[in-house]
Amino acid sequence: MSDWLVLATVMAAACAVVLVVTVLSQRRLRDAAEGPEAAEAPQTPDVLEYMVMMVGVVYAIVLGLAIAGVWEARGAAQDAVRTEAQALHEVTQRAQVYPSDFREKLRTDIDAYVTEVVVDEWPRMIEQEELSPRGTELLAAVRTGVAERAPANELEAQAYQPMLDQVAAAEDARNARAEGAGATLPGIVWFGLIAGAVITVGLIFTMQIGRTFRELLLAGLFSALIAFLLFLVWDFDAPFGRSGSDSADAFRQLFPGISGSD
Repeated sequence: MSDWLVLATVMAAACAVVLVVTVLSQRRLRDAAEGPEAAEAPQTPDVLEYMVMMVGVVYAIVLGLAIAGVWEARGAAQDAVRTEAQALHEVTQRAQVYPSDFREKLRTDIDAYVTEVVVDEWPRMIEQEELSPRGTELLAAVRTGVAERAPANELEAQAYQPMLDQVAAAEDARNARAEGAGATLPGIVWFGLIAGAVITVGLIFTMQIGRTFRELLLAGLFSALIAFLLFLVWDFDAPFGRSGSDSADAFRQLFPGISGSD
């Protein structure tokens, strides 16, 4: 099921629940009323209106902080991916001053690592929230290959240390990617967000909603908005996405010839 279909289903369900509960509640009140009082709706106390407003404001602040947190975490995760891919690409470019046999071996080692990351490690990172030991071994092989190749001339000497620095940058970015593989928000925060949504939506029933089209429309849109924002937090709570390996596009762009880059 695609994310868009899940979003549409959740918003429609939230809207339908609020509308059905509102209509049934108004019907029950109408049937229970007697005489001319049946057409009158009880007034909402001022203190209740103030409490509903304050609960809505507090929940909006908490929800906004949650959205900002998961958005920042996703941005940091994407930055780590771009840094890792760019560092490895820079290594291949700086190796142009080395002999062809070393360049080919280095390119083969880097391609093997990138292929492992995109094809095997990325699904594992999304599903199991961890990196593969094979990827660690392949990156270590790249580092060893660069470190053990002594410079033979001045040009190689000038490129040697920058290549080591770029490999170290790729390792640091990989470690950052490992740290960001899990969910951003802990379970207690999700409990608060869901409980707050239920309370906030539930409190609109204390405002004596009528059955006019305008009131029902606003109630439905409000509940759909809450559902959309919660879905947004849930989707961004996975820094590298939930539906495939689109977040690995930086590797595919810089290494178009690797297996699984289509």
